[in-house]
Amino acid sequence: MSNNKNIKDLKIAVSGKSGCGNTTVSRMLAETLGLRFINFTFRTLAQERDLDLRDILTMAEKDDSWDKEVDSRQVQLAKQEGGCVLGSRLSIWMFPEADLKVYLSARPETRAKRIQVREGGALDEIAAFTASRDQKDHERYMKIYQIDNDDYSFADMVIETDTVGPKDITLKIIAELHRKFS
Repeated sequence: MSNNKNIKDLKIAVSGKSGCGNTTVSRMLAETLGLRFINFTFRTLAQERDLDLRDILTMAEKDDSWDKEVDSRQVQLAKQEGGCVLGSRLSIWMFPEADLKVYLSARPETRAKRIQVREGGALDEIAAFTASRDQKDHERYMKIYQIDNDDYSFADMVIETDTVGPKDITLKIIAELHRKFS
């Protein structure tokens, strides 16, 4: 890589709503490029505090400090020396200095099926919970940060993931890195 960027120094932000593949792709991309993988989420915080994810989400609806803690911790990790792949719902907004910002999207049905495979449960309940979470997340992001997470037009890449697997998505991102920094 040229343009004064060494691959080991690249900072890449990958965002997408639950079930779009952002965690899987971010992890795979970090492993492939030999970069740190950062994915500090509500799920991580719930595990740290031995709480249920749904409880954290309910508390976050009433108390902005939950969002602020998750977001500040992940950005703080990403700003450490060396390259990284930061994968989270808001990484492309919260980490503007990223060298490459990637947004992954998928239809609600696809997302619900992926979440069902990952976590189990009834598809209709997962779809309803995911739709509700999307709406609540959107409202919180607007209130706390004035971020419209439905407007990702500034991303360097937008990849529709309904019919593309994580390996191919990772290869597309790597190709874009080579195009941008070679």
